[in-house]
Amino acid sequence: MPDGALKSGAYRAFTARDIDAIPQLAALSADARLRLRAVAQVLPFRVNAYVLEHLIDWSRAPDDPIYQLTIPQPEMLADADLSALVDLVRSGGEAELQARARAIQLAMNPHPAGQIDLNVPIEAGVERRGLQHKYRQTVLFFPAQGQTCHAYCTYCFRWAQFVGLDDLKFAAREAETLVEYLEQHPEVTDVLFTGGDPLVMRTSVLRRYVEPLLRADLPHLAHIRFGTKALAYWPARFLTDPDADDLLRLFGEIQAAGKHVAVMAHYSHPRELAPPAAAAALQRVRDSGAVVRCQAPLVRRVNDDPAVWADLWRTQVRLGAVPYYMFIERDTGPKEYFKVPLARALQIYQGAYRQLSGLCRSVRGPSMSATPGKILVDGVTEIEGKPYFVLRMLQGRNPEWVGRIFLAEYDPDAAWVSELRPAFGAPDFFYADELAELSRRRARVRLDMLGATPATEA
Repeated sequence: MPDGALKSGAYRAFTARDIDAIPQLAALSADARLRLRAVAQVLPFRVNAYVLEHLIDWSRAPDDPIYQLTIPQPEMLADADLSALVDLVRSGGEAELQARARAIQLAMNPHPAGQIDLNVPIEAGVERRGLQHKYRQTVLFFPAQGQTCHAYCTYCFRWAQFVGLDDLKFAAREAETLVEYLEQHPEVTDVLFTGGDPLVMRTSVLRRYVEPLLRADLPHLAHIRFGTKALAYWPARFLTDPDADDLLRLFGEIQAAGKHVAVMAHYSHPRELAPPAAAAALQRVRDSGAVVRCQAPLVRRVNDDPAVWADLWRTQVRLGAVPYYMFIERDTGPKEYFKVPLARALQIYQGAYRQLSGLCRSVRGPSMSATPGKILVDGVTEIEGKPYFVLRMLQGRNPEWVGRIFLAEYDPDAAWVSELRPAFGAPDFFYADELAELSRRRARVRLDMLGATPATEA
């Protein structure tokens, strides 16, 4: 066992049906546990023994940030919805309970920012539901066996992957689909394995997706990324799991094949880096030659404090990781519970950034992963005595948009780009017409796939 590892034993998960079996939740009243079960009918709930025993400070619950991060809260649902679900859980009306939960889920914008309508490739009349290709250089791949996590974040923008909405789920079972797509798209330099969490898969399964990329003639493929929360939620994946060594060998084999390996680590709070096992796991990944880049959203009740982010970024750099992105929480799921206004987000980012040395200032934020692209809130400027948000397109569906600076009316309450108004009375932001035309073209393609013909070309 590597030095600093926790003697945590085999992985054990708890889901909604296990709520009464979680010892730490026994202090809750029966009514509170009932409400938790009701919320878990709508929002995914999965936690493991490591998170329960080593990350949550139970003396501070429910205000503890990791408790908020992993345990669904009654306030995440509207009062009327919560009341109805509680009654149905209590009465045992399973079919009616599922129907009510599904209606609530579908009203929560389950796939924001055009993930299905715009991101999924359609070629020769075939929709590649296991892929997303939003930005020119990067393809996201969703291996079917990786569409779960060691524990679920309550704010996850991909929560719809985990609640049985199969019509809205991204998943692919064949690596050949990915290889074929890459062969046809030489502009792609990066593949991001994502989910869910691809590192929940056994290494032998992960190899079935990765090795075909290494065998194929893909000289343009330079970087292979793995998006994961495992370093925070289950460090044993890199330390003591039976195939931990094989996972690290796989990282080395990717590099030996001439590809860069980036582990895109999701750390939401410095507490996740505090246990010795967390630092030991990160070190083992670095020893494999992979680079660890760290990102997370800014979330009310979890990390909406400049001191928390400054501590997080300093700790990451001290442990050899690279701070990468601070994201704005997306407009999906229980967004009203977690959202932080853009003005406040900018204050938090700048307040943390000012405390850092240059080594920590690799981080970018606060950034919105919105329909047109990644939009950075770069600052606030004043023109003729009036404040404006300064926005910058970090990534765009059209590469020509990248780097474009534009202004929006200052609104202290706005929490997403759709809530902002363009500056100086302009009718729309610069990308609006082109984005609308892209949406119309995609809609026509979808109609053609269904064998229908649009009534007009408008």
